[in-house]
Amino acid sequence: MSLQTQYDPKNIFAKILSGEIPSAKVYEDARILSFMDAFPQTKGHTLVIPKVKACNLFDIPSEHLQNLIAQTQKIGRAVRDALEPDGIRLMQFNGEAAGQTVFHIHFHIIPAWSEAAPRKHASGEMADINELKDLAARIKAKL
Repeated sequence: MSLQTQYDPKNIFAKILSGEIPSAKVYEDARILSFMDAFPQTKGHTLVIPKVKACNLFDIPSEHLQNLIAQTQKIGRAVRDALEPDGIRLMQFNGEAAGQTVFHIHFHIIPAWSEAAPRKHASGEMADINELKDLAARIKAKL
């Protein structure tokens, strides 16, 4: 999919937003949703998505992008405080050639530990939902 992709209202994040697909929620308000990545690169891999329909960085209205990044920072702090990683990767992909696999703009908050290499993006190894819910609760407690 290119950078000119039309928004697909049936993408997996749209289905999570509508409640069709369950998720381990970290935070939700009127404008964003944050939840644990079902295919995490590391323990605590968290996603932050807007509720506005936008495929990538170039589609989202700037006021929604400003809120999205501010909320990503807030949730990133909670991830940091809950899990105490050595570092945090913040990732956002635009277009298939750049590695985007879900065409709904989103940020990845990926905790990093010096002694542990992350799994590859979209590796296909699904996490246990109960572990994800436990991690979500730990992060939520720090918000």
